Amino acid sequence: MKITAKIISPYDQSFIKELPMINKDDIDTILDKAYHLFIDQSNWIPPYKRIEILEKTASIMKDKIEELLLLAISEGGKPYQDSKAEVLRAIKSVKLAAEHISQIKGEQIPMGLTEASLNRMAFTTKEPIGIVAAVSAFNHPLNLAVHQIVTAIAAGCPVVFKPASATPLSSLALADILKEAGLPSGWLQVILCDNEVAELLVTDPRVNFLSFIGSAKVGWYLKSKLSPGTRCALEHGGAAPVIVESDADFKEMIPDLVKGGFYHAGQVCVSVQRIYVNETISEHFIKEFTAATKKLITGNPLDPKTDVGPLITTKEVDRVEEWVNEAIKKGATVLTGGKRISDTFFQPTVLLNPTDDSKVSNSEIFGPVVCLYSFTDRDKAIKKANALDVHFQAAVFTKNIDIALDAVKKLNATAVMVNDHTAFRVDWMPFGGRDSSGIGMGGISYSINEMTREKLIVFKSKSL
Repeated sequence: MKITAKIISPYDQSFIKELPMINKDDIDTILDKAYHLFIDQSNWIPPYKRIEILEKTASIMKDKIEELLLLAISEGGKPYQDSKAEVLRAIKSVKLAAEHISQIKGEQIPMGLTEASLNRMAFTTKEPIGIVAAVSAFNHPLNLAVHQIVTAIAAGCPVVFKPASATPLSSLALADILKEAGLPSGWLQVILCDNEVAELLVTDPRVNFLSFIGSAKVGWYLKSKLSPGTRCALEHGGAAPVIVESDADFKEMIPDLVKGGFYHAGQVCVSVQRIYVNETISEHFIKEFTAATKKLITGNPLDPKTDVGPLITTKEVDRVEEWVNEAIKKGATVLTGGKRISDTFFQPTVLLNPTDDSKVSNSEIFGPVVCLYSFTDRDKAIKKANALDVHFQAAVFTKNIDIALDAVKKLNATAVMVNDHTAFRVDWMPFGGRDSSGIGMGGISYSINEMTREKLIVFKSKSL
């Protein structure tokens, strides 16, 4: 009996579609198809053809913006304006991948530097790494698919892509577009499966690279089970900290931080979560930030006026509600929000001074909750910001260049934004966590490079 996945709208819990899921008996056929494509180099897609396919993909996507937009909203619940930005980003990301193919290159290695290396010429080339198994998350159903699928194709790798079970429709639409653009059969296989089957897939010795976006618990577990020689890039979550100094520009800062905290209902791995504010301006900051949060419109993600949409499932609302109630019991003050609205909606919430042992302070919330704390000593605030084992993106707001550089140096993060929120990202920059937050770097060109490997060629000749 075939098992299926039911796709449900996170907005109103309405049924969207039912799709078949593979079982463990299907894994061998799927990987065999990818393996035989890759092992015979006559099957490889030449760079010029990859460029053609991706350029046509971007063109088709541009013609289908509204279709892709509505699909992403229906399955993921991200508000209209933000989903539109995601679709446009995804198109740009495909173009970036096509452009980067010309930069997949090696370099000359100097010879003759020792007597033993005389009469030799050496250089490296870049080759596709092999089969890419990609496991994705729900929160950016189209753009994440692009970052994991299109980068593999640009690198010349066959890819088996497992989208989040809640949001597979955007990646399936992308697969159809790639096929229409001329991608040969077998180079992309989109599958739905449970965690047990996914583990069998990614740990198979035929897989050369794992691209994983999701929970740290699952990602690190899968890494521990990878076949010898399989490389990986893992992108997990964070609990992004922000340092706000006394000279920060309120006019620019408040809208930025509210957007960074409540974008996609906080379901972003670099969402603003912990804001440490200099005590001399904390009262003013609390007033302004709370007032701006209260103005956010929560509702139907199809409405262009909506700022905050639903969480992905009722289970996630239950969890956020539990964490907020725990923080309140331990002494946190609710400045606004703090309550569930429905099965899948939670009020945009601002908590003041939750204790360090509250989950909202020490774990990734992944919901519409921002925590505020005051400080008198910036070094102590940075120490608290760095205290967790997750380190992804961070931010500092100040007009003082010395303070900014000091915070940039001391904050443990892969990226520190100065006078910008922690959720800022463009797709050509490096993006990824460090320590428990992940390994390897995302970003279109960075992912493509991760999916290649070097080969050294050395020529020996008396004429050299």
